[in-house]
Amino acid sequence: MPSRKSSNPEPAAAVAGGARRGRRSPAQRRLEWDPVGLMAGVDEAGRGPLAGPVVAAAVILDDARRIRGLNDSKVLTPLQRDRLFDQICEKALCCSIAQASVQEIDELNILHATMLAMRRAVEGLRLKPVKVLVDGNRLPTIDVLAEAVIGGDATVKAISAASILAKVHRDRLCQTLDEEFPQYGFASHKGYGTPEHLEALRLHGACRHHRKFFSPVAATFATEDGAAVSLRVA
Repeated sequence: MPSRKSSNPEPAAAVAGGARRGRRSPAQRRLEWDPVGLMAGVDEAGRGPLAGPVVAAAVILDDARRIRGLNDSKVLTPLQRDRLFDQICEKALCCSIAQASVQEIDELNILHATMLAMRRAVEGLRLKPVKVLVDGNRLPTIDVLAEAVIGGDATVKAISAASILAKVHRDRLCQTLDEEFPQYGFASHKGYGTPEHLEALRLHGACRHHRKFFSPVAATFATEDGAAVSLRVA
């Protein structure tokens, strides 16, 4: 999606906190040179939608209280995600959910806003981990040893747990947005650019929860003669 500013955060090869290059298989998650202590998993939800905040979560699991069924949130049903959300909150040593607002997305661009939400999630943990494993190939700027794990939401349990927390939390936010602006159908498409959502944008213009610089939304801010179209607030 187009964003307002260009960006070039540090890729996984130039890691925050000294993490190593390359992807590791699940069996290699702990190697002999890894620090001993708490490991946190981090993931996000909501980079692609046209509306709503981007949400990130950080989770430190308790090895003594296993949670069955953890997986990438995208392959789970809504019912499974809701059940696991409650179990993670109950059984994890600690967890944290944070977000970057639509205004921050518009000001920073979606990639930097995602990194900001991840940083806030890590900083919100009650316990400080010795290492953070982040899904994907980018790392937020944090004061903890960190490693990017491509596909980590399906292979690292703590990242799977974080993906579930972030997804469920954001979906519930979209339910709230739907109550405020029912004409857009946020409860069904969760802000993504579905045909239903694009048609609602065409008919109603954008509301204050839309990301202004995402192209389908930006197109609603000008008429054929170039006149500005204001955001709908109610």
